[in-house]
Amino acid sequence: MLLIPCPNCGPRDETEFHYGGQAHVPYPENPYELSDTEWSRYLFYRENPKGIFAERWVHSTGCRQWFNMLRDTVTYDIQAVYPMGVPRPDSSRDGAPETGTASTAPDSTTTGSAGPSISTTSIQSTTAPEGATK
Repeated sequence: MLLIPCPNCGPRDETEFHYGGQAHVPYPENPYELSDTEWSRYLFYRENPKGIFAERWVHSTGCRQWFNMLRDTVTYDIQAVYPMGVPRPDSSRDGAPETGTASTAPDSTTTGSAGPSISTTSIQSTTAPEGATK
């Protein structure tokens, strides 16, 4: 459970807050002039860093105010909390964050050898019925 420091109410349990997505995403100047592709990129494409990330949060059951937070997406450590409209403060860690979600550790279930062994499992090849789509 996170203890989130609300800038107005002080430290509160994370259940009092709602996540609002990536911070510092500017609204397009002329949204009606955007193509469907450009509009969808604005709405849905966000960074997914491994490391320090600027997020928006709202204290939904408290003061109901929005604020920004710098949080480490790996350790969940909160680096800074600051009001909306204020530029992002420098993070306390050096270097740019890594991006992506897959682990490259040797014991990772997505890339390493910790997954189940299939050497003794029989896998039979089957074909789809005629007319079925892939």
